[in-house]
Formats: sequence, C-alpha cells, structure tokens
Amino acid sequence: MVGDPGDPGKPGGTDSPADAASGPGIAVIGTGAWGTTLARLAAEQADRRGGGDVVLWEHQADRAAELERARENAAFLPGFRFPSRLHVTADLADAVAGRAIVLLVTPAQRVRENVRALAPRLAPGAVVVCASKGLELGTHRRMTQIVAEELGQDAPVAALSGPNLAREVAQGLPAAAVVAARRPEVSERVRAALTTPRFRVYTGDDVVGVELGGALKNIIALVAGISDGLRYGDNAKASIMTRGLAEIARLAVAAGAHPLTLAGLAGLGDLVATCSSPLSRNRTLGLELASGRSLAELLAERRTVAEGVTTARAALELAADLGVDLPITTQLVEVLFAGKDVQQAVVDLMERDPKRELEGLRGG
Repeated sequence: MVGDPGDPGKPGGTDSPADAASGPGIAVIGTGAWGTTLARLAAEQADRRGGGDVVLWEHQADRAAELERARENAAFLPGFRFPSRLHVTADLADAVAGRAIVLLVTPAQRVRENVRALAPRLAPGAVVVCASKGLELGTHRRMTQIVAEELGQDAPVAALSGPNLAREVAQGLPAAAVVAARRPEVSERVRAALTTPRFRVYTGDDVVGVELGGALKNIIALVAGISDGLRYGDNAKASIMTRGLAEIARLAVAAGAHPLTLAGLAGLGDLVATCSSPLSRNRTLGLELASGRSLAELLAERRTVAEGVTTARAALELAADLGVDLPITTQLVEVLFAGKDVQQAVVDLMERDPKRELEGLRGG
C-alpha cells in the first residue's frame, strides 16, 4: 500500500520539514464549514504567537471576493467573523506561495485534483495536512495515500481528525483532535499551528488508523441516524455504535492500523460525536433516509457533502481486497444504492448467524 508522501525531487518534498520555505503562514484549501473553522483557528493562533497570515482558497473568484468583502462565510459558517490575519483568494499560486503548512479540507473525491493543482506551486518542505475524511472511489485510497501518489513518498504529510463538529469549534467550545504523521517533527509543527486554549491537538504516528477512523465513522453515523429516525431507541443506537466501532477496527487493523488508535479521538471520539449530534451531516442524512425519501432526492437538496455515502462504497471495495466482513456497511450500501427498505436491512442484520463478539479482532 502507498505510504505517506514525499520525494525530495518533487514539489513539496524535502529532507526535513525544517527546511520549509522561510515565509510563515498557513493556506487552507476549501471553504466549507470545517475549512473555514480551521482557517479561523490558525489565524487566531498566528495572532496569538505573532505568526504569518492565513490564506483561505476558494476556487470561484466571485465567491472568494464576496468572502473577503463580507469577512464571514455566510453560506457554511454564518455568524463567525474572520480574524484580521485571515484573507481569501481564488488564486491558488498566491494562496500557497511560501506557506509552511497547507491544509486540504475539500470533499474527499476532489482531493486528488486539488493536490495535482497544488503540486507545482507548493513551497519546498511545505507540510500538507489532510483534514478531509473519506476514501477515494475506485482506488479506495486514503487521503494521505493520494498525496503520496501525486507528490512522492517523502513529502511531509499529516492527517488531522477527531470529534470536531465545525460549529462547536467555531463557537470556542472545548474540543480536541489528533494529528498523525510518520515523522514526529511534522505532527509537532501542525500541532503548534492549530492548538489554541480551546482546541487541544494531540500527536501520533498511526496515519492509517487516524484516517480510517475518521472516514469510516461517517458510515456508522448514517446508520445511527436511520435508527434514530425509526425511533429504535438508545439500546439499538448504542449497539450500532459499538458494533460499528468493531467493524471500523477490523478494517483498519487489516489495513495496518494500531487497534488502540480506534479507541482514541479519531476512532471512538469521532464516532460518538458524529452519531449523536444534530450538527452531524451524516446522522442527519440517515434521519431523512428513515422517512422513506430516496437518496437522490435528499442529495439534490443538500449544499454540503455527507462523506459516508461515497465512503461506504469505497470501504466495501477495500474490505473485499483485505478479506474483511463489514455487515453494517453492506446493508447500508444496499439501502443507499439498491433501494433496499431500511427496516428490512435492520431485520437482515439482526438475523445474521451468531458470532463471537470480538471475532476478527483477536482471533475470534
């Protein structure tokens, strides 16, 4: 499997992240709620520490101009003003020029095209932080694997994940996240750039576990939302979350993750927040699916992306490659893409052959 990116001979590659471009500052690629929140966090931290400005990149020039004029993202994060150090541009070269850290916060299916566009413009040694949560359809690649394929195996890269509902973080409510990188100096640099008195960032080196925990929990959140919509109660929801975590752990460990990572912020923590909160896009979509409306109809009404939809299909592809059984994900895919009745899917899950609870996690 492809590892973390980097090649000293390619854009973004360097022998050490300490050799990054001397120009300080951070670029954030993506103006959704989470991208805007991270840009605000980074700008507040830069102001606190005396760092450089933060640039938020929006690919539509007219929208970029409006964001810069309004000093607020009214579409995705209304009510939260931009700090003075935060600026918006539609010029990608200008956004990343001399930036020591570049955060990718776009829908997962657009990460590859954005990395390709970034590649010739990145400063040498710039750290690329993948804050998008998902798997690429067709290749079932994790986000850092995509960066590896586009930039090279040794370019500094990290994955950021955790129970981070954008609006709560933007409100300044206490929250925590984990940033994982193969090299500790990379994760430590990102931690320093994003940690604030209200947003605590931990570091780790299990990139696989952090990414898969963050991606796969969206699948379980969809199912938790369906359960809530059907009014199945707290016992059912707790069972879905627990068995969902087992499903996530089986696939992640088979892909090379450390099992304890899935008990941390990127696993259990993110799962609890996403399955429980009314702010969760995936849980909300599950609620709407329980009412009997079609996926196509619901997606046509949405401005935001529920990553669990595409991730469910990609996860089944990855599971088939690794020989891992994903019963919850399998039923969800049939509901989403084959028109299966949600209540019949629950029946089929409940009537599966009895299993040992930790089967596939410690030898059955």
